[in-house]
Amino acid sequence: MAVIQMELTLAPIPFHWQREERRDFYARIADEAPVDNVVLGELICSKRAPFFEADLPRIAERLERGGKRVIWCSLSEVVLKRERRATEDLCAAADGRLVEANNAAALRALAGRPHRVGPMLNIYNEETMAFLAERGAIHFSLPPELPRASVAVMASAAHRLGVSLEVQVFGRASLAVSARCYHARAHGRTKDNCLFVCEEDPDGMPLDTTAGEPFLVINGIQTMSRSYVNLAAHVPDIRSLGVKELRLIPQRQNMVAVARVFSEVSRGTISGEEAAARLDALEMGVPFSNGFWQGEAGYRWIARAS
Repeated sequence: MAVIQMELTLAPIPFHWQREERRDFYARIADEAPVDNVVLGELICSKRAPFFEADLPRIAERLERGGKRVIWCSLSEVVLKRERRATEDLCAAADGRLVEANNAAALRALAGRPHRVGPMLNIYNEETMAFLAERGAIHFSLPPELPRASVAVMASAAHRLGVSLEVQVFGRASLAVSARCYHARAHGRTKDNCLFVCEEDPDGMPLDTTAGEPFLVINGIQTMSRSYVNLAAHVPDIRSLGVKELRLIPQRQNMVAVARVFSEVSRGTISGEEAAARLDALEMGVPFSNGFWQGEAGYRWIARAS
């Protein structure tokens, strides 16, 4: 049986990083990171986009010179008329690049044309995947909470449908998005008058329980896991299911080093155990989790391999 050639996809930056940091990040990704695909654009809050959208054409060109495939990203939540118009404009003027749809407005605008479906859409079963494939979807990035058993079913269906599948293997898991901005509210502000307070937390705002235990992370309207999903040890198993792409969520860490680890394990040049050990050696200061993959509480780290 032929070994599946896997690709690495770098997801859009979910946080409100400063313009210079964002440009420097992508310059290093273009020159040094062994990733195949880079998803560009604003995923979480349309108010952030004006800070960096003028840079996107140059960033995209540099990434492509570095051998990366650029994919445009739609918003995860479309509430306002201007957000709907911006989504329609993005889908209409993609410059020959694919668009990753992360909301129903983008799906509507892309219907009948090849496109990718992002993890912010709840694609939990093969019937939904088949319906969207009929409307032009060629690739699905699955929500991070799906366990291995469900991914196996989805991978089998994807093979029958002739579409590709992607699983998040690193970074904070997105758990929910809201029409309200808790990040602003936590600082005594409203969503409309937030003063971009999320910029003060470039890896998310930690949230503790009332008992003082570490719990979640807030990123504007988004709720994320406190831990980083880390499926390095499971990559050989993920490959065996027929999954063709691995998704990395940008964090304020050495993402080039992270990408190198996943590149090697995806190609089979190192074992899953060695990949996990290399990520441990990076000493990120954030706990890892793999509970979702193993069908247990998502925040948990389960040492056994499966």
